[in-house]
Amino acid sequence: MNIKLYSLVIIFISFFFISSNIENNQITECPCISDCTFNGFKLYGKIKFVEHFPDIKIQIVEHFPDLKVQLVEHFPDKCGKWQIVEHFPDLKVQIVEHFPDIKVKYVEHFSGIP
Repeated sequence: MNIKLYSLVIIFISFFFISSNIENNQITECPCISDCTFNGFKLYGKIKFVEHFPDIKIQIVEHFPDLKVQLVEHFPDKCGKWQIVEHFPDLKVQIVEHFPDIKVKYVEHFSGIP
């Protein structure tokens, strides 16, 4: 009987702390890309591809991307529009084969979050 009582107390305390953290917004948010940002970095703008010390690691895929990217020459001001630059980038990106932060598919039209 003591084991059941302890179990109920632990469940109650866990529920109490989880619900109080939700009400106070103390639960850390996931690094989602729902607002076209990832860990505080905009997913559009001037992009520089680097080999070391990237802001974000991406994997190029054909199916089930997290972000559809359109390469543009001018005005990379909307979600998924990237202008490739060598100097003064908004975002440094490294292309990886494994363990990316986000998966990207290159498109000609309709860039953004699928």
